[in-house]
Amino acid sequence: MQKRKAAYPILDLLKDRWSPRAMAGESLSHEELYTLFEAARWAPSSFNNQPWSFVHADRDSEYWNTFLDLLTPQNRRWADKAGVLIVVLSRSLFFYDDRPSRTHSFDTGAALENLALQGYSMGLVVHGMEGFDYERAHQVLKAPKEYTVEAIFAVGKPSSLSVLPEELQVREKPSDRKPIEQFVFKGIFGKTT
Repeated sequence: MQKRKAAYPILDLLKDRWSPRAMAGESLSHEELYTLFEAARWAPSSFNNQPWSFVHADRDSEYWNTFLDLLTPQNRRWADKAGVLIVVLSRSLFFYDDRPSRTHSFDTGAALENLALQGYSMGLVVHGMEGFDYERAHQVLKAPKEYTVEAIFAVGKPSSLSVLPEELQVREKPSDRKPIEQFVFKGIFGKTT
């Protein structure tokens, strides 16, 4: 598999992490799963609010099919081989005074990046999804109204491409990233020099 190339020197962990889909259909151990949550726990957050919550369904649990049924058919056809599905939520209010937090999603994203990097370093597949029923997820999880459903992550042990439908096999490679000049501006939005 071709390695990604960074324009500037960065940690290999950041450059080499990607989100494959091919998973072996094996359960994760409690230690493996909770190591991911421990990594998420150490993310920075505004006022140390830590607004993230994770609700998971292990593949051998009574919740597995309920979580799988939240996914779009396109995601279900490969995510059914995950070891665990994790619904990620963030609390839109600060815990200490119930005022709205503008950065709850941002902070939760930082926790997810920690989780994804930890999973990659452990040789696991960690793949986030937007393709699911957000409203139904909120209802099924019985989440309080001040919580926002952010994403679902499929996590599992890697497998060969042969477990994927043929059209996904050709897409199963690390993607490149936009050049810095497309998202870094000097002084005002859009100005690159």
